[in-house]
Amino acid sequence: MRRLWIVFAALLVVAAIASASAAAKPKPKPKAPLKPAALPKIVDLGSTNCIPCKMMVPVLEELKKEYKGKLTVVMIDVQKDPDAMGKYKARMIPTQVLFDSKGKEIARHTGFWAKDDIIAEFKKHGVKL
Repeated sequence: MRRLWIVFAALLVVAAIASASAAAKPKPKPKAPLKPAALPKIVDLGSTNCIPCKMMVPVLEELKKEYKGKLTVVMIDVQKDPDAMGKYKARMIPTQVLFDSKGKEIARHTGFWAKDDIIAEFKKHGVKL
């Protein structure tokens, strides 16, 4: 019977050491989800009442569809968000502001801007779409 108690006590000691050892090991940190890479962006400031602004809508929609996952296209109606004019330092509409993938402004344009000219402007600044 005494042997049984000694074996039981030894098992308790081994279990305590194993438990302490496991607690002392640093737990692996959960991996943070990968942050998606920032994309180049075009911001269009316009209005639903402005004819050149209305002409920009199909161009921007086409860019959004054709360059999905490669380009962020933002359309801001300045009648609904008048603060956007100040934020983007725009004086007239439509105004388009181009940003590289680091968020740096690389170009801006006022008035209607054709899709091919927008793509050419990105390329001119080294932005591959």
